[in-house]
Amino acid sequence: MSWLYALVPHLKALHLGMLVLWSGGLFALPLMLARHDPAIGQGDYERIRRATHYAYTFCITPAAVITIASGTALVFLREVFVTWMFAKLVFVALLVSFHVWVGYVLVAVAERAGAHRAPRPLLPLLLLLLPILGILALVLAKPELGEIPMPAWLTEPLGRQLPFDVPRR
Repeated sequence: MSWLYALVPHLKALHLGMLVLWSGGLFALPLMLARHDPAIGQGDYERIRRATHYAYTFCITPAAVITIASGTALVFLREVFVTWMFAKLVFVALLVSFHVWVGYVLVAVAERAGAHRAPRPLLPLLLLLLPILGILALVLAKPELGEIPMPAWLTEPLGRQLPFDVPRR
């Protein structure tokens, strides 16, 4: 098992590198989508459409998957099951939601028939700052947030049967 702990610095480097690529791509895509204007020439429109599609599909999405996979591995290797980590995962979910929304806008603007306009990039970029700054604040400060308040029926075993049969080996 000691070889697994030797992987931690390498996983952290991979996680940080992919996070930088993912978040940088998420900042670039709304700016690229704002350039999708049918008024420009067909050649330029085709080039911009292809660049946004390939950036999202072959660069930013794989970086997101690797970021999340390496982060998950780090959580389990380092056994970081503390409240600030769960708060961080809420911000990661917001980042994933933004990623999905950008993909939806990309398909609507570049792939679907009809006139679709990408939103102006200022509001999406400001919204993107919320999860990124939240993640940075939680990871760098590692604040003591205490326990998440939960009802007693979630924190104590009640000794009841499950509503279905559990297979036995």
